Amino acid sequence: MEPQTDTPALSVILPAKNEAAALAPLLDHLRQAQPQAQIIVVDDGSTDDTPAICAAAGVQCLSSPYSMGNGAAIKRGARAANGEIIVFMDADGQHDPALIERLLARLAEGYDMVVGARDWSGQAGVGRGLANTLYNWLASKMTGHAVLDLTSGFRAVRADKFREFLHLLPNGFSYPTTCTMAFFRSAYTVAYEPIPVAPRVGKSHIRPLKDGIRFLLIIFKIATLYSPLKLFVPVAAAFFLTGLGYYGYTYVTIHRFTNMSTLLFSAAVIIFLIGLISEQITALTYRRDV
Repeated sequence: MEPQTDTPALSVILPAKNEAAALAPLLDHLRQAQPQAQIIVVDDGSTDDTPAICAAAGVQCLSSPYSMGNGAAIKRGARAANGEIIVFMDADGQHDPALIERLLARLAEGYDMVVGARDWSGQAGVGRGLANTLYNWLASKMTGHAVLDLTSGFRAVRADKFREFLHLLPNGFSYPTTCTMAFFRSAYTVAYEPIPVAPRVGKSHIRPLKDGIRFLLIIFKIATLYSPLKLFVPVAAAFFLTGLGYYGYTYVTIHRFTNMSTLLFSAAVIIFLIGLISEQITALTYRRDV
């Protein structure tokens, strides 16, 4: 009989797009740190020699003929992973493979997902740091739990639970935000492990102007993924109070109930009803038939 082990099988997934400069040394360090792990590099339409580097390192490479986005790479890697635990990490050299053990140790305490949390020094610029601080604050308010790093790409998850939410993950940016809020919504336990982050090798794929709109959409996505009413009720209340205040003003000044007050009251009711519908849709999205 084969010896039994309590150590769950591990898969490490690295989405990569033109990260050849960092990939070769990273794969070498990763193999040394986790010699038994299944390593999957998901080549998201790279135009460099990423496939050749993977072949030389003896790791599995899932190549795409064109770029489908970071989230699509994560989903492809998760479907191909054999491990009971999946570790996601960036391929740009920011994450030290030796830190995987810290994530796994926290996961062994009974958590379903452990996220490597960056401090301010690990943020890619002041703008990104301020944006991530805002996201963390909003997510903490929405969930009632301390969210230390909503957008970190370095995390360890239980594979069966993560795959429940593959259909929710976007093909493009912000998969960490989506899966984090999905875990909280489904009452899966999440922990944060402080980690240092090295400067990335090569040029970042983030484009401030174009991706700024995507970052703004993340704010709304955070709310709608967890509890839409927490977003819609305050907005509806703001419209209602504005309409009430304006009615008070017009009643005193011209002794009339104006069309503007009617419009504001109607908008408040419509927004509230949309919130109720969104809440029901969200509940159905996370429904599990067991």
